[in-house]
Amino acid sequence: MPRFGHVALAGRPNVGKSSLLNALMGTHLAMVSPKAQATRIPTSGVISDDDSQLVLIDLPGLLDPGYLLQQSMRRMALDALTQVDLVLHLHPAADAPAPPFRDLVPDAPPFRAQVMVVYTKGDLVSFARRQLLQQEAPVTAAEDAPSVQRLLDRVRALLPEGPFRHDADDIGTQPVRFFVGEYLREAAFAELGDEVPYSFAAEVDEFREDRKPVYIRATLYIERESQRGIVIGHKGVTLKKIGTHARKRLEELLGEQVYLETWVKVLPKWRRSATALSRFGFTVPDDEKS
Repeated sequence: MPRFGHVALAGRPNVGKSSLLNALMGTHLAMVSPKAQATRIPTSGVISDDDSQLVLIDLPGLLDPGYLLQQSMRRMALDALTQVDLVLHLHPAADAPAPPFRDLVPDAPPFRAQVMVVYTKGDLVSFARRQLLQQEAPVTAAEDAPSVQRLLDRVRALLPEGPFRHDADDIGTQPVRFFVGEYLREAAFAELGDEVPYSFAAEVDEFREDRKPVYIRATLYIERESQRGIVIGHKGVTLKKIGTHARKRLEELLGEQVYLETWVKVLPKWRRSATALSRFGFTVPDDEKS
């Protein structure tokens, strides 16, 4: 009987969830940044072999929310916990031991999933420390293929029995439009300073797969007029870098050439607006929708 299950990658911000997802997938699916709180909406990847299929879900970091966007990010992460079969509680090896997972989610609804601690960034601790921690839980590093494979084998063994729910060739469950926005945000985190990327959002206005190269037009939103010049840069250099970064990621994903056109607009205080957040695909708490 084949095995199928949903597996959440959960933990505090910046513990290596997206990097581990990409390592497990063997491809750059989720956006990655050394800056904390880069993941906003859960990103799902599908891994299939002859006997098992798992959907890996990279959750937003479990932070203490300060405004509506962060509240929405936390709510989406907590809701996902109720829909998975296994939770990988990611925690940096250098900060071991990991706290009980329930301490991170006291406000979570009841969930049935088994929780497994996984220590990340194992390359940042000594060999002796890794050996000691491995007696307690898996220790991984995104660049250490053997440790990633051992974790994947262990996860597969814990999946419940059941038929595949996705085509064996699928690598994700979300439309390409979602990844357009994600890769543009990844570029913003890479090319802009510490503050502006958190005010940055992207929306796909047109997506034409019938054209060669594939034509994509997207609007990049920031919150203040003063941020427009930062995103565009002198003579448009920064905006060009953002577009080039995202275009290369998309071409890797699609396996064909992409023409990406971008525009920059100001949407004041969108991170605190229920209307704007709903438009960008976030789950907004019911008491904030009015």
